Amino acid sequence: MLVFPWFYPSLQALSLEDLVGREQAGVLLSGEKPVLAQFDKQALPKLIPKNAFLSGFVDKARRDLDPGVMVESLYIYEKPASAKKDAWSPEEEAKLYNATLALSTLAGLEYYSASRGAMRTFYETSSVIDNPTAKKPLPDPSYPRPPAQLILYARQKDSTFGDNIYQYDYYSGPGAMIFTQQNLSSLNYGIIPAVGKNKLHSIVAVLDAGDYLLVYMSSMSKAVSLPGIKERLGNSFANRAEAIFNWFSGQADKAFR
Repeated sequence: MLVFPWFYPSLQALSLEDLVGREQAGVLLSGEKPVLAQFDKQALPKLIPKNAFLSGFVDKARRDLDPGVMVESLYIYEKPASAKKDAWSPEEEAKLYNATLALSTLAGLEYYSASRGAMRTFYETSSVIDNPTAKKPLPDPSYPRPPAQLILYARQKDSTFGDNIYQYDYYSGPGAMIFTQQNLSSLNYGIIPAVGKNKLHSIVAVLDAGDYLLVYMSSMSKAVSLPGIKERLGNSFANRAEAIFNWFSGQADKAFR
């Protein structure tokens, strides 16, 4: 179980430079969206912001998985003029947190398929469920204030990997929201098994950075040993991360209204 040693009251968000350094902050502010794919089991995260709690998640996933594929992405979301800039307000935090819980809004999301060279539906359907066995659909949850930890189960029909069950773990604290996704069923490319049960871990961290939200994503998997499968997964993870960021940006727009 992860603990929260870094969660202490803070009245002011860290800056982009504090979180990623001056050079990387400049890259993000120029409009670039850094992506790094690695296919080495000894690979270390290189785009991760300076945040001890987030580092703990990434390190644990690496230890648990011994992944053969790791893809990292960095994005920034510029807060609207009406938003509180020194640090998000409790109201903004709650709205933003609940927006990330709205897994039903992932249905119909599109991403760029490198193998097809065209946009494709990501999740055909997406819903929160009561548990992995009964799979009873539930409404998206909502909380007046974010709990420190929360577990949700979801059933999502992926246009590439089929109909699967996932576990989402949410963590929140001053200036940060982190949620992780883990597959509770095997992911297949048609009849070809690609990723075994519990062998895909995705991490999304939303960090308050004053005028911006810094979004870090990491997907790690232990893929089957088939020619080309790791590279295909790496491309897929990178393009899907951008789709998730686009979804998050839309959700954030609603939260900051």
